[in-house]
Amino acid sequence: MIVQGNIVDIQNKRIYKGEVEVENGKITAVREKNNAVENYIIPGFVDAHIHIESSMLVPSEFAKIAVVHGTVATVSDPHEIANVLGVKGVDFMIENGKKVPLKFNFGAPSCVPATSFESAGAIIDSEDIKLMLENPDIKYLAEMMNYPGVLFDDEEVLKKIQHAKNNNKPIDGHAPGLRGDDVTKYISAGISTDHECFSYDEALEKLQKGMKVIIREGSAAKNFEALIDLLPEHFENMMFCSDDKHPDDLLVGHLNELCERAVAKGIDVFKVLQAACINPVKHYNLDVGLLEQGDDADFIVVKDLKSFNVLQTYINGELIAENGKSFVKSVPFEVLNNFNTDKKEVVDFEFKSTATKIRVIEALDGELVTNEVEADALIKEGNLVSNTETDVLKMTVVNRYKNAEPSIAFIKNFGLKEGAIASSVGHDSHNIIAVGVSDEAICKAVNLLIANKGGVCAVTASEEKIVSLPVAGIMSDKPAEEIGKAYAELDAMAKQMGSKLRAPYMSLSFMALLVIPALKLSDKGLFDGNTFKFTSLEVQ
Repeated sequence: MIVQGNIVDIQNKRIYKGEVEVENGKITAVREKNNAVENYIIPGFVDAHIHIESSMLVPSEFAKIAVVHGTVATVSDPHEIANVLGVKGVDFMIENGKKVPLKFNFGAPSCVPATSFESAGAIIDSEDIKLMLENPDIKYLAEMMNYPGVLFDDEEVLKKIQHAKNNNKPIDGHAPGLRGDDVTKYISAGISTDHECFSYDEALEKLQKGMKVIIREGSAAKNFEALIDLLPEHFENMMFCSDDKHPDDLLVGHLNELCERAVAKGIDVFKVLQAACINPVKHYNLDVGLLEQGDDADFIVVKDLKSFNVLQTYINGELIAENGKSFVKSVPFEVLNNFNTDKKEVVDFEFKSTATKIRVIEALDGELVTNEVEADALIKEGNLVSNTETDVLKMTVVNRYKNAEPSIAFIKNFGLKEGAIASSVGHDSHNIIAVGVSDEAICKAVNLLIANKGGVCAVTASEEKIVSLPVAGIMSDKPAEEIGKAYAELDAMAKQMGSKLRAPYMSLSFMALLVIPALKLSDKGLFDGNTFKFTSLEVQ
């Protein structure tokens, strides 16, 4: 097979007329040759950090959509399914991913459970990590979210890091806001990347201290604008990632969109493509071709180097997508889950109080961080209730692994004027998380998820809508196109109910993410992410 066009030689910063010759899945020659083809041939895009589970699709269905956008490989942290099903969940992701051409590269999840302040479905200890890292299918130690454990020399954390070093596998970081001596110590432990930088200055410090910075632009957390101006000078040490990409967004685009945005800012196309295509392959030692003789034939054909409209995607020499059509087929798989809680009563969501002021989580659109604010308590018949006038709504996290009392908090900026929304995608332990205008609505939404053993839903007095997620309670067993459409309809319903958030369900899922400050809610209670301690809902 021969593919002709303008060949983009990223590493030598050249573009020339030529052709790529492919035999048995390998590139046998890349040669200069005059031709009339105006398209551009570039290496495929590699998402440098993504949780496939957040697309609500199993890997094989994720692949079906991602290849249309020129993605040939991912660096995937199976942290979400691991928190539900442990090592068995990681094995499921690896095996399912192997059934399709896209090159998934999974890491060993370093923080299962993410903290001791929540109930997860599994534990992965340092001995499990050791065994996983000895497996050639595991490419790296996934994000070390427990940065306090690194800073305070926690024995179990240091063992996990050492196992990665013993196997010559990179160690991914997760250190939002970490600066100064703390970040110096964190990096010196051997941690090589961070995708959690909020600001230019934070990312610059980490780059200067030897870390690779991954620019994240996902469905909820968006740091592209804050960090992209670092790329021209630091392109050799930066990459692009999604972290979390919901199915409706994935249908629209992937890393191709980030390349388009970066080039539109006037950044050298070779530097942009170095971050999008080359750096992840080299940093993680991936078996992904870089458009050189002898490489796997993993490359894409784009219309131009401005819009990055993907015309063809090749993996191992096989044409797997063309002009928006994917040739990846759905594959059969076993549906695994871990959902063991009974339906709840409305009274379970009452919070008896005489407080005049309450501590409230302030959700920030497009951010994983939250603020802690105070609000006036609204009490009816001795029960703290939602106040739609001030947009201070009741939320709950319900343990899905066993019967336990729901935890209660209040949240601002969800904007609902009726009903409730709920999700069993609740980072990191994936308990049920819901927010609503009344205890009755919250109870109805929670019970709809329990009946379906997982999903995302919206309920009003007259309507119920759910996208069921029977695979670990976080992924669908349905094709990507179907889920993307259903999720988009659900997202629209939440917005009709009053939410002004760009991605209400993605934002909701992070309100239980304790490792990101300032105030979050776990199934065990309201949690202060700055002090790493529980705090009270009532302000004394």
